[in-house]
Amino acid sequence: MAINLEMPKKLQAVIDMAHEGAAEMLRPISRKYDLAEHAYPVELDTLADLFEGISEANTISFAGAEAFRDSSGGPKQNVNGGNMSALVNALEVSWGDVALLLSVPRQGLGNAAISSVASPDQLEKLGKDVWAAMAITEPGFGSDSAAVTTTAVLDGDEYVINGEKIYVTAGSRATHIVVWATLDKSLGRAAIKSFIVPREHPGVTVERLEHKLGIKASDTAAIRFENARVPKENLLGDPEIHVDKGFAGVMETFDNTRPIVAAMAVGIARAALEDLRKILTDAGIEISYDKPAHAQSAAAAEFLRMEADWEAGYLLTVRSAWQADNAIPNSKEASMGKAKSARVASDVTLKAVEMAGTTGYSEETLLEKWARDSKILDIFEGTQQIQQLVVARRLLGLSSAELK
Repeated sequence: MAINLEMPKKLQAVIDMAHEGAAEMLRPISRKYDLAEHAYPVELDTLADLFEGISEANTISFAGAEAFRDSSGGPKQNVNGGNMSALVNALEVSWGDVALLLSVPRQGLGNAAISSVASPDQLEKLGKDVWAAMAITEPGFGSDSAAVTTTAVLDGDEYVINGEKIYVTAGSRATHIVVWATLDKSLGRAAIKSFIVPREHPGVTVERLEHKLGIKASDTAAIRFENARVPKENLLGDPEIHVDKGFAGVMETFDNTRPIVAAMAVGIARAALEDLRKILTDAGIEISYDKPAHAQSAAAAEFLRMEADWEAGYLLTVRSAWQADNAIPNSKEASMGKAKSARVASDVTLKAVEMAGTTGYSEETLLEKWARDSKILDIFEGTQQIQQLVVARRLLGLSSAELK
C-alpha cells in the first residue's frame, strides 16, 4: 500500500481550524506566559472547549483520550483517521506555541497513553473530562524506561503505589497522572504497567515545580507517591505479566506519542523558518527555487538547506501517523520521525537566531524563545540517542538486550 501524500478535506479542516486558533489565541499570549513561568494560561480554557466541541462532532480528533482510536466505519483502505488528525492539529498549534499546547486541558500526553493501552470499559469509565499527565522519568533514570523503580503492589482489590516521578509535564494541573510502575522487579521489563491515578488523591504529593530553559508556559512537576492506593481496575490494559512479550505492551504508548512530539518539532521549526524568511527578504536577500543553492547567496543557500531538512522531518512524521491509522506497525518510523524532526527543530531554530543576528537574539521576535523551547523536543519521549537505538534494533532485528 502506497502512502497518499495529498491531504484529505477532513484533515485540511483540522489544519485550518488549528492554525487559526494558534494565530489568534496563542501567538498573542506566547511571550506573556514565557515571562510568567508557572502561571496558568486561563485563555486556554476557551481553546480546550473548542477542541472538545469539535471532537464531539465525531469528525475530527485531537489529542484526547480517544483521539487515536479510529471511529469511522467506512472502508479501511488508505485511512486518515485519529492519529493523523491529532498529529496535524499538534503541528499547527505548536506553530503558535508548543508550551501552550502542552498546557491545553484534556490534551495531555497521558491522554494518548490512555488511548494506547486502556480497555474500552476503562475509556467509558474515565469519560471525556480526564486531563492526564504522563509520569515515567525518575531521579535514577531518564530515557531508559525499563529502569522504573516505582512499585505497584496488589493488596486485596487495590494497588499500593510507592515511588517518585520527576519532569512530569502538566503534573500540577492535570486531573490525573498516568504512572509507570513495576508489579515485580524480579520479572524485569514485562512487569512494568501503567496506572491512572487522580492527582488529588491520598498519597499523591506534588513536591515542586521545575524552572526550565524553555516551554515555560507548561508546568513541569516532581510528584511523590507514598502508599497511594488505587482500585485494581486503574491498571490500564492487561494486568497479566507476559514475560514472553517483554516490554512491548506498555511501550506501545510511544508509538502514538512520539509522532505527536515529532509534529510539535515540525510546527515550531516551520514557525522559525517563516519568520527567518521574512527577515531575510526584508534585508534584500533573494531566495530562489529556480537556481541551485550554490548560485545564490550563502544566507539563501543555508535557508534552502534547512527547508529541505524540515521537509524530510515532516514527511517522516506524517508517515508514522498514517501507518498507525492503517494498522501498520510503526515503532521504527515513529522513532525515525521523532529523531529527525526534533534534531531539525533544534538546528533550524538556533540557526534562525544566528542568521537574524541581534534581532533573533533579542525579545524583538519569538526566535530566541523557539530556540529555547525546541530543545526539550529532542529530549522528552526518548532522547535522540534512544530513537537511534530503536531504529537500529528494528533494522537489525535485535532486542534491547542484544543492542544497547
